[in-house]
Amino acid sequence: MTPVSSSVRRAQPLLGTFVGIAASGAPRDALHAAISRAFGSVADVHHLMSFHEGDSDVSRLNREAASWPVRVHPWTYEVLRLASELYEASGGLFDIAIADALQRLGLLPRVGADPPATAGARSPEPPVELLSRDRVRFTRGDVRIDLGGIAKGFAVDRAVATLRACGVPRGLVNAGGDVAAFGPEPYTVDVRDPRHPGRILLRVEIRDEAIASSGHAFDRVAGGASMAIVDPGSGRPAAAVRGASVRAPSCVIADALTKLVVLAGQSADGLLARYGASALLVPCGGDILVSHTWAQGVRSAS
Repeated sequence: MTPVSSSVRRAQPLLGTFVGIAASGAPRDALHAAISRAFGSVADVHHLMSFHEGDSDVSRLNREAASWPVRVHPWTYEVLRLASELYEASGGLFDIAIADALQRLGLLPRVGADPPATAGARSPEPPVELLSRDRVRFTRGDVRIDLGGIAKGFAVDRAVATLRACGVPRGLVNAGGDVAAFGPEPYTVDVRDPRHPGRILLRVEIRDEAIASSGHAFDRVAGGASMAIVDPGSGRPAAAVRGASVRAPSCVIADALTKLVVLAGQSADGLLARYGASALLVPCGGDILVSHTWAQGVRSAS
């Protein structure tokens, strides 16, 4: 007799938010086991890429990579590779070497012997050099990185990959609004209005793709008013855009591109096309803007 398939939903606090995982189409015990492994993948990303944990890859890089090459986990190396690709593609607008500016704004704490963060002229040289055998070094002595603009999406993708590897036919992973879904039928995802975070702006159907949102209402530090997306040129929080949502084939791309859309606005159209993504942009003033492919699978929240 074939066991009856079931559905399971669970959540855990990870990545500085709540991560929810839903899975269906297999026996209940198998779904629970797959979800537990998927949470383990998210926890691994959290540990590797945390700015706050002293033994994370990010912390080791910030301590040592300006002096000598540092070997990191292959997952960290992959995120750094993609971040470097986006740095080049955006002309330096997507910059993970932004930790000093975030510290100066009080959006990240000073860690250990970090010198006080001060504003200064930016170098045109890429901040990170990727070497063979998963080794990384910084190109300048003042570089300190933060992967908060990309690691959450990568963690969602790793959780999805784990569910698929466990034979789960259909699932969804939601890490604080960074969402990816897979399977034969779409999932409906609510997109909050960055102008009124208690209100749903619209609903999006996603299947074998991801959606991520960034903005004033979503990215501020608890109790603060500043947006955690900082313009690397000025060192100040983005001011022209209230928020953005991006749909993309992977969550790591959707997560990273939301920051570029918030910073670049409509100038990000070329990057969206390059990565097969679409975006919704909510300016601080004026009408909501969407790229031409955004409307597929979108319906009003009313």
